[in-house]
Amino acid sequence: MSFKEKVIYQIYPKSFLDTNQDGVGDLQGIKNKIPYLKQLGVDMLWLNPIYPSPQKDNGYDVADYMAIHPMFGTMKDFDELVDIAKSNGIDLMLDMVFNHVSTEHEWFQKALAGEKKYQDYFILRDEPTDWLSKFGGNAWAPFGETGRYYLHLFEQTQADLNWRNPAVREELFDVLRFWMNKGVKGFRFDVINLIGKDEVLKNCSENDGKPAYTDRAIVHDYIKMMNQASFGDDKDIITVGEMSSTTPENCILYTSPDREELTMTFNFHHLKVDYQDGKKWTKMPFDFVALKETFHDFGTKMSDKNGWNALFWNNHDQPRALNRFVDAKNYRVAGAKMLASAIHLNRGTPYIYMGEEIGMLDPNFDSMTQYADVETANAYQELLDLGKSEEKAFEIVKSKARDNSRTPMQWDDTEFSGFTEGTPWLALGKSSKEINVAKELSEGSIFNYYQRLIQLRKEYPVIARGSYEAFLPEHPQIYGYIRRFEDRSLLVVNNFYSQKTSIELPEEFQQGEVLIANYDNCLLGEKINLEPYQSIAIYC
Repeated sequence: MSFKEKVIYQIYPKSFLDTNQDGVGDLQGIKNKIPYLKQLGVDMLWLNPIYPSPQKDNGYDVADYMAIHPMFGTMKDFDELVDIAKSNGIDLMLDMVFNHVSTEHEWFQKALAGEKKYQDYFILRDEPTDWLSKFGGNAWAPFGETGRYYLHLFEQTQADLNWRNPAVREELFDVLRFWMNKGVKGFRFDVINLIGKDEVLKNCSENDGKPAYTDRAIVHDYIKMMNQASFGDDKDIITVGEMSSTTPENCILYTSPDREELTMTFNFHHLKVDYQDGKKWTKMPFDFVALKETFHDFGTKMSDKNGWNALFWNNHDQPRALNRFVDAKNYRVAGAKMLASAIHLNRGTPYIYMGEEIGMLDPNFDSMTQYADVETANAYQELLDLGKSEEKAFEIVKSKARDNSRTPMQWDDTEFSGFTEGTPWLALGKSSKEINVAKELSEGSIFNYYQRLIQLRKEYPVIARGSYEAFLPEHPQIYGYIRRFEDRSLLVVNNFYSQKTSIELPEEFQQGEVLIANYDNCLLGEKINLEPYQSIAIYC
């Protein structure tokens, strides 16, 4: 099966299932839920980092790339997980954080101790630039007592690696080969388009300095080297690059098969449409026109030039999509299915983030003490420093915090939702009594809808392989597109609002077959009426 037919399920291991009752999810917990994941029908599991780490950034500060953090279990647990998943037709994808390492990593500690070899593993300068960290503040920190500074585009304990050093590249390629030898079939590369910093670093006040280190041409050279050195002729390996502030044109280059770089790319432009003036820590209704234009722009260009998108609404860095794009209080179920259709019938490989398949919501926390994420704490303080009241700052943080999606998986309606019998590392959401796997499987319909979407991708080549063209791009409520493959076509129409609307149906689809819809009794004709958050896919 090609990556185009597959659906990938993302697991945040700390929050999936705790089997030793320490309040933290573990590898045994994932292993125990393989039957559930097989029932859903997914083909691959992407695990957020499971490596030894001081957890300053929830594992994205890696201290050892080739070991398992004890809180998740042992390497034996990991090997068992690979085997059991594989026997159920499911492969594993690991998160590779190759832009930076924890300052507790052996390489950085040796550099601090004065070893020249390892000092060249990092980006050290006598004079820092004016770049800002993505987590707030200066992007440079003092390198011990040397009088020099090291670059950290993220948290201060995450030191950026120097990819210009061939020894660094070879170390990282060894990491990939290590995990491939253990049966890992997929790799997700964290902020991989930031690895190509210029040799001479200059001030760049524009957009916090991002143009000086984002999507530089040399990144493509590095990714090609990585591909050739690590994957070779293994066509079963799936690679996805997380792209920070990227463009369709660059994503085409990263993913065009003839360039042998990556299988697919994540971009986040569609999840910035509720950023006022482009700033994350603001609160505003989402801009539907911008959302639709972003989907059409990437969809059309990637289709025309043979690039490939990774499609998603939710992940560990985003609040739940239902809270952002849907009137979840009144239309949670219909809205969840509509959002799923918009992604799963699209051109690209769909990703499901744990809990999405049961319609999980943001936790609706009451105070800052319930948040654990460093970015959230920093943002809250910055908002206060800007003169926001505590109430207003909390309201903004509550709408955008990464912990919104990191709360424990809601398995049942017991005190801690079947996630643990201990004290959860992060509080559960307030909706856990009403929204949980047990209740969804017994009386819900969202899970079944996801099952059907996953099945359709495997059954209908037009979904997995068809082209993309925009449909009714000017309609104020509809995000629609047409897929075509050989002599077959698929029209997908999604109403993004709680108000009913109607559209004229193109003649070729008036006698078509309704493949899937989130409302019953869909009557086709010259005109169709759409209910709140209705989605319909018509095949001909």
